[in-house]
Amino acid sequence: MAIRWRIRHKLIFAFCLTAGIIILLLGGTLQGLWSYYLTMNSIRGNVAELKTAEELKTALAKMTVPGDLGKLLDEPEKLHRDISLALKKILEYEVFLRDSQSFLVLKNEDAHEKEVLAGLRSDLNAFQTLAEKFHEPRVTGPGDKLSQHPILEPLRILIAKIEKESTLLRDKIHDDLDHSINDSRRHYQISLWIIVPSSGIGLLLMAGLLHSFYGWIFYPIRDLEAGVSLLSRGDFNHRIEVKSGDEMESLGQAFNEMTRRLRELYTDLARQVNERSRQLVRSEKLASVGFLAAGVAHEINNPIAGIAFCAEALESRLKELTLLANKSSGQQNHPCIVDFARYLKLIQEEAFRCKNITEKLLDFSRTTEHKREAVSLPILVQSVLDVTAHLQNSKGKKIEIKEEQPTKAWINAEEIKSVILNLIVNGLDSMDDGGILTIVIREKDGQAELAIKDTGIGMNQEVLENIFEPFFTQNRTGKGTGLGLTISHKIIQQHGGEIEASSDGLGRGSVFTIRLPLHPMSSSKTNESMRRDGISAGQPLLVSA
Repeated sequence: MAIRWRIRHKLIFAFCLTAGIIILLLGGTLQGLWSYYLTMNSIRGNVAELKTAEELKTALAKMTVPGDLGKLLDEPEKLHRDISLALKKILEYEVFLRDSQSFLVLKNEDAHEKEVLAGLRSDLNAFQTLAEKFHEPRVTGPGDKLSQHPILEPLRILIAKIEKESTLLRDKIHDDLDHSINDSRRHYQISLWIIVPSSGIGLLLMAGLLHSFYGWIFYPIRDLEAGVSLLSRGDFNHRIEVKSGDEMESLGQAFNEMTRRLRELYTDLARQVNERSRQLVRSEKLASVGFLAAGVAHEINNPIAGIAFCAEALESRLKELTLLANKSSGQQNHPCIVDFARYLKLIQEEAFRCKNITEKLLDFSRTTEHKREAVSLPILVQSVLDVTAHLQNSKGKKIEIKEEQPTKAWINAEEIKSVILNLIVNGLDSMDDGGILTIVIREKDGQAELAIKDTGIGMNQEVLENIFEPFFTQNRTGKGTGLGLTISHKIIQQHGGEIEASSDGLGRGSVFTIRLPLHPMSSSKTNESMRRDGISAGQPLLVSA
């Protein structure tokens, strides 16, 4: 599983990298400045030391002339002044060396220089002692010469030694100066080796941080802005893909979840709008059909009643006609009489069939409220099954009842019984032998629910959209009028309930689900239910599914 870095972790990481780069560059810069400071102090000290050494050498040069030793000894006062001046310069030199250490000009060679100065002081003191002995009175012969004085040779040796030590001291200062310059060059190179790679690494890291910033901050914000812009234009299918592994990715996922819910809500609202639009169109159509049905049924009932009455009157006189026909023809059951009786019977049957249709049309247009009470649905369903058990279309088919819990609904038993009977008969008609009709009774979401499921021919989308339309039928027997489901739907809606039809497709059976109130509903709720489906109270027609 990938490690998720939050934005604060990324910012801390970037800050640490930046601080490291700055510290590295600052360290290299400070090292270079410190090297420059030490070098300048060292050079300044060496220059001052060189000046002091030159003054010392000048003072020593006055008394270290090998070829003029006799003249030097002939002027003892001048020699004493020169030696005192040289000793004074040596003392100043030692004081300078001691003070230079307090200015951080720390050199390992100071001990050697002090040793040389100590040697010079010792040699000068020895030279002064020998010079004083040279001027002491002594007994000499007539052949003695100054050049043969025994002290001259030691003096020459001391002068040569003093010259050598003064030259060595000056050369040592030059060497120290060269060493300081070399150290400065070495520190400069070290600073370059620190600063140049650090600068290169810093540039690379800054480029990486800039690229990471685009990947962590800029690109996710850009994708979020583009996704929200598409969402604002109604594109609910767009998904925001953010792979930053931080709060930006969580925000993108939250937007995707919100978009998914909005898409589902929008789809559901569109479905409801389409459904309500179809219901409104269907209700307007049913209202027109209802008014027409009421008028047509009323107008047709009178002629049909006359036809049926006349057919019955003719049938009552058929016996007299039969006797006359038999007497005139001399045979029993004259063919004309038989045909006449059969046609009269057919006229009566069709007249009563028309009467039943007009009664259904009148029932279809009425909105009369009937008495309602709490009725046990399992008992009501069982009473319907007792009736359907004797129907021809129930032979060879199985009916199952699944009662999940005892359920009572606030209904008119006779009306709901007719609805259940209609649905069961339709289900039986749609199945072949061996089919199973399942009835499920339960309480769900504060309503009584009755689901009737068959394994019959099923329905396609077109049939589902028109199943509750008046005079629409897919009955395989060809006997239906197309009003059964419409009237059933009206009854359910007048009870403040719902009826829905569903099917997985042709050949996969159908399910009719009825939802009824468990308790009495106020008239305002019933009227609201009717208005929701596009029908006002007082219209002579039911609402549609």
